[in-house]
Amino acid sequence: MKTRGFTLIELLVVIAIIGILASVVLASLNTARDKGEDAAIKSSLNNARAQAELYYDDEGRTYLGVCADPKFAEIIAAATAAGGGAAATNCDDVAAGWAMEKQLNQDDEFYCVDSTGTAVQLAATKGADATACN
Repeated sequence: MKTRGFTLIELLVVIAIIGILASVVLASLNTARDKGEDAAIKSSLNNARAQAELYYDDEGRTYLGVCADPKFAEIIAAATAAGGGAAATNCDDVAAGWAMEKQLNQDDEFYCVDSTGTAVQLAATKGADATACN
């Protein structure tokens, strides 16, 4: 009586193929995860514009102190957490304007929003104490 089964070589080939497929899927998932984090960063920073305008109206037509406002601080924390917390979310304000930026994961660029309504992806940081996305 002969029993039929798989040889050791056949089993090793199947295991190798499964390993290759798994590595391809995991690499795709990492890219998707980075894109998702970048979308969350952009969403948080875009929400900051509306909150800043509410602050501007409530504080007597000034943006001074908007970055320290508790509601704005929640937006900053959300943007920082969305990017894995690796890089801080920078926020600068003066009476006439404000700007906020956060480094993205996918392209190693920065996403910046400011009081003029600009929302742009920059190749480099806007710089310290800058209140506009240039």
